[in-house]
Amino acid sequence: MKNLTEHLSQYALYHRDERNILTHYAGIPLIVVAVFALLYWPLFTLAGMVITPALLLFIGSMAFYLRLDLRFGLVMFVFSGISLLLAGKLAALPFGLWLSSSIALFVVGWVLQFIGHYYEGKKPAFVDDLTGLLIGPLFIMAELGFKLGLRKPLQHRIEQIAGKTH
Repeated sequence: MKNLTEHLSQYALYHRDERNILTHYAGIPLIVVAVFALLYWPLFTLAGMVITPALLLFIGSMAFYLRLDLRFGLVMFVFSGISLLLAGKLAALPFGLWLSSSIALFVVGWVLQFIGHYYEGKKPAFVDDLTGLLIGPLFIMAELGFKLGLRKPLQHRIEQIAGKTH
């Protein structure tokens, strides 16, 4: 299985244009909230806790992120946890409003993604590797960390493989 540097470098190869990355800062969170919201329906109750596909996705993705890197795993726990809470608020709306709002967030998020990839001149990373759907949220958190001056050695290794952003 790939390590953190390999995953982020592979994803970065499709994301070197700053305008593309900027659209991802908005588009990816919209998509994550929308996916959680669309999967926020009860499967069963376990010890008084309602288990939803959204919760299972959250748990699975957390295991993936924490295995890759503890620090980024904790950042992703906060990001994904907030996204899951927002999805829960959407899911509590009347059916029609929940569904239309969730679909609208999903569509707007993907429109932003495709605008960014128009600037980039490259297809989205997930087209070649479905893992890109999980790496996208991690990538924007990593890029934000790099902008804040964090994890410079990791940023340098990624830029050696993918090149600098422009």
